[in-house]
Amino acid sequence: MIFSYMKERISWIILFLVVQSITLIVGYIDTTIPMKSIYYIVFIQFLIGVIFLGIRYRKETRFYKELNEWKPDIELTDMPKGDTLFSRVVTNALEDQSQMYRKEYNQLQLDVRSEKDDLLLWIHEVKTPLTTMQLMLERVEDKELRAHLSYEWLRIHLLLDQQLHQKRIPFMKNDLYIENVNLESIINEEIRTLRSWCMQKGIGFQIELNITQVLSDAKWLHFVLRQIITNAVKYSEKNDIKIESLTINNQHILQISDMGRGIPAKDLPRIFEKGFTSTKEHFDQSSSGMGLYLAKQAADSLGLKIEVTSEWNKGTCFQLIFPKKNELLHVTSM
Repeated sequence: MIFSYMKERISWIILFLVVQSITLIVGYIDTTIPMKSIYYIVFIQFLIGVIFLGIRYRKETRFYKELNEWKPDIELTDMPKGDTLFSRVVTNALEDQSQMYRKEYNQLQLDVRSEKDDLLLWIHEVKTPLTTMQLMLERVEDKELRAHLSYEWLRIHLLLDQQLHQKRIPFMKNDLYIENVNLESIINEEIRTLRSWCMQKGIGFQIELNITQVLSDAKWLHFVLRQIITNAVKYSEKNDIKIESLTINNQHILQISDMGRGIPAKDLPRIFEKGFTSTKEHFDQSSSGMGLYLAKQAADSLGLKIEVTSEWNKGTCFQLIFPKKNELLHVTSM
């Protein structure tokens, strides 16, 4: 700090040295003035100048030292108060700026909340005509046309559902209800939803559930499984998807395996990143990079651990590792 202060006051120091130099030059030119007296005056002035700088350094840098150590906070609660004119100017400017940012922040929060509520309302309103459309599709006699229309309907349904849960995820911890849920019924319901798509692609399911009851939130577990199973169906063709549950070291595990496209080894660490699709199939327009990202966000809040193994062109295996009962205490009270 002392070097910074000296640099800041370099103009004062130069002025002081110039004045001392002028005094010495005048004494040298004017022979009537004894040089001993000049040296004495210069020494006294130099000593006074050093003491003055020391006092001013301690007083002027105290505020800036505290400011440098202060951890910024939008409320400025612990911000040091200056005792000089310029330090008070800095403090007042920061307080004014903080007040302006607080107003903007509060307004942005209101805007985001309003936008979220409007979007959720819109999604719920869109679901009504979608349900009607689904009933109308059942009356289409042309099987091929009905299959194509059902697939497009399913895509819209899944995108709306993904958007709905994306807006809810930041607040999902306020909406969790941990209980014993029936794993078999959840899986069967998700498969029924994807039935038309699976039939179109020639995909079947092998289900082997040694564990049928797990501790979780049914609604959000539905969402996590929907993203993983949808991902398996999307990248599989004319192959069965195997879903099995087992217990390893008193830990319940749900395993979803497919024989589809697979994931390159270098992409595996990034599949849960927001917006990441693939480095090998970079121009794949069917992938948004949001499904697995949202599944991971929801799984983290549920205390679920997701592990993935995959080999390119051979398939992918997702493992959902359910937490033990005592590990769920931090999620919500039972």
